[in-house]
Amino acid sequence: MAEGIKDKVAIIGMGCTRFGERWDAGAEDLIVEAFKEAIEDAGIEKKEIQAAWFGSCFDEVNVGKSATPLSLTLKLPFIPVTRVENFCATGSEALRGAVYAVASGAYDICLALGSEKLKDTGYGGLPDFSQLLGTKNRLIFPNISAPGGFAMMATRYFAKYGLGPDEGKEILAMVSAKSHENGARNPKAHLRKEVSVEKILKAPMIAWPLGLFDCCGVSDGAAAAIVCRADLAKNFRPDPVYVKSMQIALSSGEELMYTDWDGTYVKTAVKCAARAYEEAGIKNPRQEISMMEVHDCFSITELVTYEDLGISERGKAGNDVRDGFFNLDGKIPCQPDGGLKCFGHPIGASGLRMMYEMYKQFQGKAGDRQIKDPKIGLTHNMGGFPAMNLISVNIVGL
Repeated sequence: MAEGIKDKVAIIGMGCTRFGERWDAGAEDLIVEAFKEAIEDAGIEKKEIQAAWFGSCFDEVNVGKSATPLSLTLKLPFIPVTRVENFCATGSEALRGAVYAVASGAYDICLALGSEKLKDTGYGGLPDFSQLLGTKNRLIFPNISAPGGFAMMATRYFAKYGLGPDEGKEILAMVSAKSHENGARNPKAHLRKEVSVEKILKAPMIAWPLGLFDCCGVSDGAAAAIVCRADLAKNFRPDPVYVKSMQIALSSGEELMYTDWDGTYVKTAVKCAARAYEEAGIKNPRQEISMMEVHDCFSITELVTYEDLGISERGKAGNDVRDGFFNLDGKIPCQPDGGLKCFGHPIGASGLRMMYEMYKQFQGKAGDRQIKDPKIGLTHNMGGFPAMNLISVNIVGL
């Protein structure tokens, strides 16, 4: 019977570039920057890496659909390298590949690296999704946009749970303000200025009720992780971080059929989180989780995710927001590094960037955003739209 991967693999080194408009660096430079920090952090030599996974979403910048950009750039020693792409969970998918390879017993030490150079594409936001969805799906979703799809989720949520327009928008503004306050403390974040709730509420509208500060931007960046067998981890460092669970779930199509889905939650996230908690042995996430990095592509996404992960009761996440439950000094800090709101979203790197924050927090190396005595950390990625998506939930700890 399958027993999962809990505590079979440890993270022994991580690296992360500064995210932003990196006109000073090409895609190869970002890869090298993240890798150099990771390998120095792990205290190993490149020749000790036995296999690698490369996460990259858009091939127009990252030299085609193969894994050769990673092997050529890093001059890897003729080892297997696999390129993965899974929408906004691409970075997490790269890490999952490396972790599962070690857990299987095939390798002792593996590398996961995710990178994206979105500012070179010429798009103001994410590039044309038709290359990911395929030509046929352009006919199925001819007019959909990410802001529009999540704005509809927000209005439906407000209506179901009796939130007036002003009250609902203020709660969303508090979600974003919290992340910007954290990101201002992070030297690797793209956007490093605190933004008040009042300023967020007065910002230009993108798709009501989502204004400018309710939406994450895009950026350039890369992040990397080196993983090894758990029983070897302390040969490399005294403070490894152990993988408790890695789960990915994709929509089945039920949401689009309007069965029992009402548009106020992400069904895939509920399913994925349940499996992740079971694998990690977590019974009460509100009591057991110490910190989170979730996929705040929009402020409503973060709000709904609190409930999808079983942290907040349905319709009550706004109360937790008002109470500061997810603030840096709250019960479960969410986005301690600033999240997508402050880092932007270079797709191939985001999942690994989230894990980088967990890793540094566990080791007490997060500077003035350090959380007191964390035990369990969770990262969450979402790709797609409320009615059709994929979700990644990863749980790590000491």
